[in-house]
Amino acid sequence: MASATPQMNGLFVSALADRLQGSKPGLEAQLRMCPDPRPGTQPVERVEHACAKAGVLALLYPHEDRLHLVLTLRTNHVENHQGQISFPGGKQEPGESLEEAALRETQEELGISAESVRLLGSLTPLFIPVSRFCIYPIVAVSGTRPDFHPSADEVDEVIEIPLDHLLDSQNTLRENWVVQGRELDVPFYSYREHKIWGATAMIMAELMALIDTKQTFPHR
Repeated sequence: MASATPQMNGLFVSALADRLQGSKPGLEAQLRMCPDPRPGTQPVERVEHACAKAGVLALLYPHEDRLHLVLTLRTNHVENHQGQISFPGGKQEPGESLEEAALRETQEELGISAESVRLLGSLTPLFIPVSRFCIYPIVAVSGTRPDFHPSADEVDEVIEIPLDHLLDSQNTLRENWVVQGRELDVPFYSYREHKIWGATAMIMAELMALIDTKQTFPHR
């Protein structure tokens, strides 16, 4: 991967912002990282009247000459999805937008202020049948690596993943798992000791599909 120089980062941000305003890969891209079988593949438009809504932040930033994406390993003290790897974010509160929900929760979880990031647009919302949540991913960038201050109650680990690692197909694997008594064929992104799967991987799959790897991330 080429160095993420200011010019390179600027070109990336501009191209990604344009793609987020246009037609998106959508559910088709998300389903590439969907466990099989999945209890429902309904688009959000069919169920959003009856689901709880949450905004999550896909935050990109430069670090050590590479562009990174931040995830969190949730503690066992949070209300939902204990012990899982997820994007920072959470449930929408009355009177706030989904963007505001994502930014508020990101500040609570990681200590990142809304003023320090730039919102680029949104990915395709995703319905989670098991929890009856509709997840609305918001893409944002920071010009520098954030100064993380993770909440001890909510975050066990801050996971920083280089985008070129996610774009390398060798790091996308599949295994047969037993989850809640059901046998599943599970695709996941492998990063160090982590296996990133489920809704988080599905959202990441659409984000990766938006990126032109040949122009924005030429291989070294």
